[in-house]
Amino acid sequence: MSNRHQQTFTAQPGHIDANGHVNNAVWVRWMEELAVAHWLSDALPEHVDAYAWVVTRHEIDYRGNVQLGAEVTGLTEIREGPKGARFTRYFTFTDADGRELVRAKTSWAMVARDTFRVMRVPAEVAAPFAPECGWES
Repeated sequence: MSNRHQQTFTAQPGHIDANGHVNNAVWVRWMEELAVAHWLSDALPEHVDAYAWVVTRHEIDYRGNVQLGAEVTGLTEIREGPKGARFTRYFTFTDADGRELVRAKTSWAMVARDTFRVMRVPAEVAAPFAPECGWES
């Protein structure tokens, strides 16, 4: 269990736009895939069954890009505890040389799967993501 999760992505033909590099919408999709993988990896199974997450805001800085076949490493971090129904996730994507390509900060709200109503994040749901953060759940 950790406040961080990392994954590698490879630029496929369907990811490439008219400018010859990964489309901005693909970076957003990779952020979602990374966040979901982190949730599925570290959340308790009963929490995965009971709760889901929806994005409420993205702030993205594009600093570079890659072309077809390139691999990038995506990292997501949760640096502070939830505020009500929301967690903030931080993302960085780096190329094979370690150069930062994309940096983002996103806000996610928790919803109950049975009602899809936004709800406060219970401490026990936040706890698996807190150990390395220095915040108390």
